[in-house]
Amino acid sequence: MSVAKEFREFAVKGNVMDLAVGVIIGAAFGKIVASIVEDVVMPLIGTLLGGLDFSGLAVKVGSATLKYGKFLQTCLDFLIIAWAIFLLVKLINRLKREEVKPAEPKAPPRQEVLLEEIRDLLKSKS
Repeated sequence: MSVAKEFREFAVKGNVMDLAVGVIIGAAFGKIVASIVEDVVMPLIGTLLGGLDFSGLAVKVGSATLKYGKFLQTCLDFLIIAWAIFLLVKLINRLKREEVKPAEPKAPPRQEVLLEEIRDLLKSKS
């Protein structure tokens, strides 16, 4: 099998396509959450803390600038994204559980029923 054919089979498998769609949607979702945190949540938190602007928080150490305000904002982004994904996975799992109904027990094969009848007849004769 040629490498190109193997790659094509790999690339068009359902799991790979699902993963690609998930990554693309995840990246877009990450941008939305980052905007919410940066433009809505952090300014509100800053206002509640007396006008503190997190994006400008930094410490100068020698010639380096440590932007810990940006780091705090990124951590908050992560927590919000992780929480949203947790809730989404929880919802999907609940829907899957509702979708899967317990199977009705199958009737035993005819041979088994006949053997049980024979066993019961032999027991009753002894």
